[in-house]
Amino acid sequence: MTSQPEINRIGIIGAGLMGVGIAQVAASAGLAVALSDISLERAQAGLGTIRKQLDRQVSKGALSADAADATLARITPVVGLDAFAEADFVIEAATENVPIKLDLLGRLKPVLRADALLASNTSSISITMLAAATDRPDRFIGMHFFNPVPVMKLVELIPGLATSDATLATVRGMAERLGKTVIVAKDSPSFIVNRVLVPMINEAIFALGEGVGSVQDIDNGMKLGASHPMGPLQLADFVGLDTALAIMRVMLEATGDTKYRPAPLLVKYVEAGWYGRKSGRGFYDYSGPEPVPTR
Repeated sequence: MTSQPEINRIGIIGAGLMGVGIAQVAASAGLAVALSDISLERAQAGLGTIRKQLDRQVSKGALSADAADATLARITPVVGLDAFAEADFVIEAATENVPIKLDLLGRLKPVLRADALLASNTSSISITMLAAATDRPDRFIGMHFFNPVPVMKLVELIPGLATSDATLATVRGMAERLGKTVIVAKDSPSFIVNRVLVPMINEAIFALGEGVGSVQDIDNGMKLGASHPMGPLQLADFVGLDTALAIMRVMLEATGDTKYRPAPLLVKYVEAGWYGRKSGRGFYDYSGPEPVPTR
C-alpha cells in the first residue's frame, strides 16, 4: 500500500477566483504552490491578483510586507500540468463543468507521483464520478472552499465511494493547517451547504422574476427578517450566477426533482453574461463605488 505523503508542495489547476484564493491561503501557510492555467499569462494574472490582495492587507496593517513577500515567493505561475510531477497534492479548481473536469483529471494520470493526493474544488458534482476518471480513486476527494477563500473559514470535504479513510484524514489535516474549519459531507448532489443555500437563492430569483418584491426588498427582508448577513440576490452575485445555475442544473439532473428547476430569470441573466460581481453586473451594478440594485 502506498503511504500518505507529507503535504508541502501543492498544485492548483485554475487561476480564476477560487484557484487564486486557494493558492494565497496555501502559500500563506508555508506551502510551495504551482498555480496553473491554460496560458502562462493567465497564471501570472492570477499571481497579480494575489499580489493586490496582499498589498491591501499590508496597507491596512493586517500583514507585514515581509510576510506578503514570502507568500508571493512561494507561488510559481505555470502552464499546463507537467509542473505537478513532484506535487504532493493537486487541487482541481477549474470551472464547474463536468467535461472540463473529467478531461483535466484524466490528463493528470501520467503526471502525478504514485503517492500524490488529488482533490476537486467542485461545489456540486459527484466526487465518485470524478474519481473514476483518475488512476487513484482511493486518493481522490472533494475539497470545497468558499469564496472569498482567504476570508471564509469553512472547507467542505466530500469522500467519494472509494476515498480511503487515510486520504480523508490527511486532507483534513491539510485544511486545518490552512486555518479552516472542516465539515464532512456525503457524496450527494451539492453536498451540505449548496444543497441548502442555492435552492434558497433560486427561490429568491423566482420571487424577483414574479414581481413579489424588488431586489432591495427581497435582500432586506432576508437580512432583517432572517438575520442573514447578506441578502440572497447579493449573495448570488457574489457566488456567480453562472455557478448558481450550474449547481441547480446538477441537482435537477441528479435527482429528477423539479423543485430544483432553475428560475427563468437566472437563466436569462447568465445568457446575457450578467454573472454578478465578477462580470460587473448581476442583480446589482458594480460599476460604481457601491453596488446598486438593477431591478
